[in-house]
Amino acid sequence: MNRIQSHPVLDVPQKKEIKFYFDDKELVGYEDEMISSALFANGIKIFSYHRKDNSPQGIFCANGQCSQCSVVADNMVVKACITKIKEGMRIQTLKGLRKLNIEKDIHFNYSKIEEIETDVLIIGGGPSGLRAASELGRFALNVILIDDKDKLGGKLVLQTHKFFGSVEDCFAGTRGIDIADKLSSDLAEYPFVKYWTGSTAFGVFADKKIGIVRDDTCCLIKPKAVIFATGAREKTLIFEGNTLPGIYGAGAFQTLLNRDLVKPSSNLFVVGGGNVGLIASYHAIQAGVNVVGLCEIANKCGGYKVHEDKIRRLGVPIFNNHTVLKAEGSDMIERVIISEVDKNFKPIKGSEKVFEVDTLLVAAGLNPVNELYEQALNCQIPSFICGDAEEIAEASAAMFSGRIAAHKVLKHLGFVTSDVPKFWFDKLEVLKSRPGKTYENIKNSVTNIVYPSIHCNQEIPCNPCVTVCPKKSIKLSGDSIVNIPKFSGDCIGCFKCLLICPGLAITIVDKRKDINNPTVWIPFEVDAGIKKGDKVKAVDINGNFLTEAEVVDVRFFNAEKTAAIAIKIDAAMADDVASIKIINPETFKKTDADISLMSDDVIICRCERVKLGDIRKWIRRGVRDLNQLKALTRLGMGACGSKTCSSLIMSIMRSEGINPQDVTELTKRPFFVEINFGSFAGLNKKEEETKNKFSDF
Repeated sequence: MNRIQSHPVLDVPQKKEIKFYFDDKELVGYEDEMISSALFANGIKIFSYHRKDNSPQGIFCANGQCSQCSVVADNMVVKACITKIKEGMRIQTLKGLRKLNIEKDIHFNYSKIEEIETDVLIIGGGPSGLRAASELGRFALNVILIDDKDKLGGKLVLQTHKFFGSVEDCFAGTRGIDIADKLSSDLAEYPFVKYWTGSTAFGVFADKKIGIVRDDTCCLIKPKAVIFATGAREKTLIFEGNTLPGIYGAGAFQTLLNRDLVKPSSNLFVVGGGNVGLIASYHAIQAGVNVVGLCEIANKCGGYKVHEDKIRRLGVPIFNNHTVLKAEGSDMIERVIISEVDKNFKPIKGSEKVFEVDTLLVAAGLNPVNELYEQALNCQIPSFICGDAEEIAEASAAMFSGRIAAHKVLKHLGFVTSDVPKFWFDKLEVLKSRPGKTYENIKNSVTNIVYPSIHCNQEIPCNPCVTVCPKKSIKLSGDSIVNIPKFSGDCIGCFKCLLICPGLAITIVDKRKDINNPTVWIPFEVDAGIKKGDKVKAVDINGNFLTEAEVVDVRFFNAEKTAAIAIKIDAAMADDVASIKIINPETFKKTDADISLMSDDVIICRCERVKLGDIRKWIRRGVRDLNQLKALTRLGMGACGSKTCSSLIMSIMRSEGINPQDVTELTKRPFFVEINFGSFAGLNKKEEETKNKFSDF
């Protein structure tokens, strides 16, 4: 079983086991877990074979937005990632299209679709939506907050690391999973704020109503104002073999890993050096997954350097100026080929490298989920937007933007008269800051016998170490929270800065027992079995080997879920020690690949298996309207509604020399997600049950 039995941060609860069947084989899963997670836990990663070319299909979005994980469960085609297993459920591999079971002479009882009026509807229960709900709750407005997941928090519920930003404004130094719980529990203070989990907004209509499906039952909500906190979706990339099972994004990977405690991979390669890719790599290591490497097409990773430093120091090789060329395998990914690129981002012949993997995680950036917002504007519904749906940034910025959106709603509804304070926007811009200047060779110039050594040398918005120091001896080098922290003053060796730092970028040097061979305390969040008396590899901020050192003590701080490992080391190296290397990188193989032109057989639209060659052909024949291209090729006609391929199409247009302004985009209309027909009919639902489900004000 591919279950995570222990984790350095997450608790592993005991769950009730249930039996189910896959292709007539008896398996064991957990009560209330999704089919996809139960299958992964049993080593099954191929769920279906496509009707068009019989290609194997596996998990992709793990979010219910596509249909790659479709299976047959108790004679119904369902999406495995959003359908829970049941005792005795019989699941089968979906092969092509399933024939509909049409039963004649059956009479149904239909229910009327309920319509609900409310002051404010918030779509999205992530950090921005939750913060907006709390702000509105203080004014006793009737608020309905909906989210399509079973638990509020958005992507926070998948984040085991400590967050950056401001302690005062966005819980910096607190783990994402704990921030999600905090924001969710805050709603209990506001009786007029109702939240519906497991609820999906599927369309915005001209009569200014918004369609919601909750527990397979449809309702229409007519709000006075709407806040769209719908988050972002992951981008994907064009390369040969890009649809093989085992290739997916960080969201799907972290859902299996951190939500469901399923180990989805043994050998992982990551494409993309932004925060998403760097964080997912770290989460994989925490769960015992071997990360064989990470590549970034730019000359340096675009994420926070402290995120990059964490995985470098553990031993993950990072290949800058590299891109993925090809994924190979029969029914699953078995290897990935990457290549160095030139200044024009073109692959360099002879630089190809091959890695044996079972999973390729694509972290190529994010696109805002804003279709519903744009439709609401067209329908002249008072609409406001926040979080990643408005602009891609960190969760710290999303929380603050939710607060701003709530203030705008309050003014629109007449509950406040003032505009949003200017300093709120100023603070938001700081929290959205991209990584700034990196300083080299920052040295401690202290004479203390115990002190923190700070390995944080890039300007990013973060201040937990400054906030938590009881002696106020850690200060920022300027007036902004993006400035570098520095130590000057007294230190009592309390470990508070070491334990709260999101980047694990603070060590404690203690010379009280031996000034020539001090003890260096290192924060550690990976269960590597390190114990007193072991010899470990001490490395510097960039992961460079310094020396082999003896472990003299190990302490675990349960409240912070962080270990502090003490090593004895020469005083000349003490300030430079940043972490311990635990991964020995595997040697990659060199190979030659055809890099002259990307194959016409590369899949662009994974739902309908539309190939690059088909798209190129029509573009070269003069097609500039994506709606026409859709009619000609079925591009974008699948379950995801072009959410995955739309950005890829524009990239292809640009590669063919087409100005994006000359391209007519796909027409967006309801429905924005797939909805079962029965949801609109309210089949076999008693009217009282339907009213109780929605009318709880």
